[in-house]
Amino acid sequence: MCGIIGILGTHEVSPQIHDALKRLEYRGYDSAGIATLNKGRLDIRRAVGKLINLSDILVHDPLPGRSGIGHTRWATHGEPTVANAHPHRAGRVAVVHNGIIENFRALREQLEAQGAEFTSQTDTETIVQLASHYLDEGMTPTQAARHTLEQLEGAFALAFLFEGEEDLMICARRGSPLCIGHGAGEMYLGSDAIALAELTDRVTYLEEGDWAVLSRSGAMIFDAEDKQTNRPVTRITLEAARIDKSGHKHFMAKEIAEQPSILQSAMAQYVGNTPDGLNLPETLDFKQTDRLILVACGTAFYACQVAKYWFEKLAGLPVEIDIASEFRYRDPVLGPANMALFVSQSGETADTLAALRHARRHVGQVVSVVNVTTSSIARESDVALPIHAGPEIGVASTKAFTAQLQVLALLALRAGWQRGVLSAEGCKARLAELRLIPGFVAQALDREGEIRNLAETLSQARDVLFLGRGTMFPLAMEGALKLKEISYIHAEAYAAGELKHGPIALVDKELPVIVFAPSDALFEKTVSNMQEVMARHGKVILISDLAGLTQAGDVPYRVQMPAIPEFIAPFIYAIPAQLIAYHTALHRGTDVDQPRNLAKSVTVE
Repeated sequence: MCGIIGILGTHEVSPQIHDALKRLEYRGYDSAGIATLNKGRLDIRRAVGKLINLSDILVHDPLPGRSGIGHTRWATHGEPTVANAHPHRAGRVAVVHNGIIENFRALREQLEAQGAEFTSQTDTETIVQLASHYLDEGMTPTQAARHTLEQLEGAFALAFLFEGEEDLMICARRGSPLCIGHGAGEMYLGSDAIALAELTDRVTYLEEGDWAVLSRSGAMIFDAEDKQTNRPVTRITLEAARIDKSGHKHFMAKEIAEQPSILQSAMAQYVGNTPDGLNLPETLDFKQTDRLILVACGTAFYACQVAKYWFEKLAGLPVEIDIASEFRYRDPVLGPANMALFVSQSGETADTLAALRHARRHVGQVVSVVNVTTSSIARESDVALPIHAGPEIGVASTKAFTAQLQVLALLALRAGWQRGVLSAEGCKARLAELRLIPGFVAQALDREGEIRNLAETLSQARDVLFLGRGTMFPLAMEGALKLKEISYIHAEAYAAGELKHGPIALVDKELPVIVFAPSDALFEKTVSNMQEVMARHGKVILISDLAGLTQAGDVPYRVQMPAIPEFIAPFIYAIPAQLIAYHTALHRGTDVDQPRNLAKSVTVE
């Protein structure tokens, strides 16, 4: 979750570290801090809350030095306080950390028995105290760091900075992402390429278990067996990694608006001159697959729930879906004829990565759908399919969701063709419908004005209910999640037919009930459930096309969507779900891009 940056530079690094932390703040914003070496002396500035608070401190109390590390925190162990903020320091060493040290209590007790005095509640302070202890025993900084790493259990990305060592930084990764950047007489490290985007276009991604010794002349990388190794240098596209709001008030608003162009350009990557019209890896084999297992968290999990309908209907392929954090703990029954498909925007989601590593020992093929092709999940998959959404900075996922849906839909078409359920002509007909999505999404975005007005009413609610049937049921769950995430209004979603099995007890004249109901084969049943709400004076908000709105009759609130093929409805109805959440949050004055208690990339279990 947390963001890490390190620089061995030729200029003052504090401003550069601060700028990099801005790019990493989506990973956590409970506190932030920077440590530098100035004439060999270690100094630290830390602040609680968002990065602007650290900025104020640095204005009044600058932090000189040409070597430094920085951190923006999502709190795990210990509440957000200055004492718990990173970097942590003990003696001659400072450390920044992303992850969780599982054995920190035992290590802390051992160190306290030896006289160490702890000043924070964090697991991270154990790391720095341990390294300081080894230094006091006479070890070199490299030896101290290596012995410290040997004692740690859990997940981490780490950077060590040592007093008196202007040309040394040591880093390590186990379970959390970390990359090294190469400059001209400078070296960098960061949680991801976005952190390094303004500094270099040459990046080395550390592999699981790697640790590295950095100097301004380069990096010595060691694998998990302590053997020196070489990792490739990758060129990153700086423009693709840079982030800005492009004139929008929030990143979320920008990312919602980007969806027509992103979906159109991404589709172009997957269309080919093949029998089924799809440019997908030939190694994908749905013919020999007897069961597809979809695994994800959060919004990606709801994308998988939509995809279940597609794979079963279009390909006749049995599908199971698991929340990644539960998958391996229920001892799932897996076999070589199974395909496991993992969906993650960042490609570093800790629970999803752990589920992948569990599954790959048992299934025939591991496939991933990711936004970051250099991520751990992508690298550890047999086939990794990028969604081509570009950096998504808003914590509440928007464009990544529809882009994930697009790749999953294309996979369902390939599965249908390979398994003989769809003819080549049928597959291309569905593909033609997918090509219509950018235009229909643009039409849905045109309804923003009426959604903005509707959101003013919703902003007064304490609870909101979302309903849908078929693929609209996962859309209802995604709508409820979005509203919870950024407006802090309690929201729940139900399959509309389940309403009378309990949730209808919640309905009264104060409860808004949002109904996703395109005029498809399930429309009449959905409207029947909606009428049950209206009979009990619930405030119904119907989102449908003109035919549906006309057939539904007198409904208190309505939002008109374009008339669309049933197959692509989830893409279009995702737009009002996103806009409702966004504008409701604006009316309530919450932080849209950085909602409380959340971070974008969940790299801890």
